[in-house]
Amino acid sequence: MATLAFETIPHGNPTPADKRAALMADPGFGKVFSDHMVTIRWTPDKGWHEAQVRAREPFRIDPAAAVLHYAQEIFEGMKAYRLPEGGFSLFRPEENARRLNASAERMAMPEVPEELFLAAIEELVKADADWVPGGEGSFYLRPFMFASEAFLGVRPASEYIFCVIGCPVGAYFKGGFKTVSVWISEEYTRAAPGGTGAAKCGGNYAASLSATKEAFANGCDQVVFLDAVERKWIDELGGMNVFFVMDDNTIVTPKLGTILPGITRASVIRLAEEAGYTVKEELYSFDQWQADARSGRMREAFACGTAAVIAGIGTVKYRGGEFAIGNSGDGETTTQLRAKLTGIQRGTAPDAYSWTRKVQA
Repeated sequence: MATLAFETIPHGNPTPADKRAALMADPGFGKVFSDHMVTIRWTPDKGWHEAQVRAREPFRIDPAAAVLHYAQEIFEGMKAYRLPEGGFSLFRPEENARRLNASAERMAMPEVPEELFLAAIEELVKADADWVPGGEGSFYLRPFMFASEAFLGVRPASEYIFCVIGCPVGAYFKGGFKTVSVWISEEYTRAAPGGTGAAKCGGNYAASLSATKEAFANGCDQVVFLDAVERKWIDELGGMNVFFVMDDNTIVTPKLGTILPGITRASVIRLAEEAGYTVKEELYSFDQWQADARSGRMREAFACGTAAVIAGIGTVKYRGGEFAIGNSGDGETTTQLRAKLTGIQRGTAPDAYSWTRKVQA
């Protein structure tokens, strides 16, 4: 389909510049939102239509809206960066579009054409250009789609809303990068073969919250899930993929299937291979993790995702005890890969992979 023309509805009460500056001085993550949102509707007779850039405001949906009862909802997470030379950069947004559509297929929802997805993202960045921080900050973008049809019955809905909202975010770790501690969940699992583990849908994250709460109660920053069948293989973290760096320059990461195909994950694999590492996507057990960390075979472990980019794992806790990874600090490989990746994202390092997409306000 041809890209829809976006209707811009003037904002009647935009945030004053002084208030916006105060909010952006210390925005945290996901708490301060920009002025606008993009919305597009889908119905069987019209397909995608009514594309609008308008003031961010609450949705008015029927109490019987399918999303509220049957959780037909998917989302993405991505960032826009303010470039040193002016304008903005999106990191691999085409991959976000493709992953959203893979999630849509799994959840029996309509696909969003890639060019329409990209246009929606760019429209919001342009509309809220003043909300994109400089320095170590970025503009977090949340494209999402939900079933808006009012009905009570277990079937795919026939009406959907696609929306993009954004928020300025500061550095994920204040005062520089730090390692995280993780809790191994031995009671809860995230996804099973044939389930929705590879889809970015809200239900996966809701199912992870009890385990995350358990991790917090044990003084950890994140939870690590084991597989749902044998309860022995490392799956992924509550919201991040995981990598293990060995002393022979091999990097191991769990294979795809029941885990989310992270865009940061795929980028790390490419960068690591080109830096001379051998990357293996394979099963890796928790028992092996303990043995390799304690023997010194494992030099580093790190998690990666859109929000934190790459975060070293310092300590692993579980019901039977805990162990440290290396010196419990950021290792050479973790630091090297993070610097390369963030440099490309922020336009301070050459992009030899054509991963970035420029946007001019």
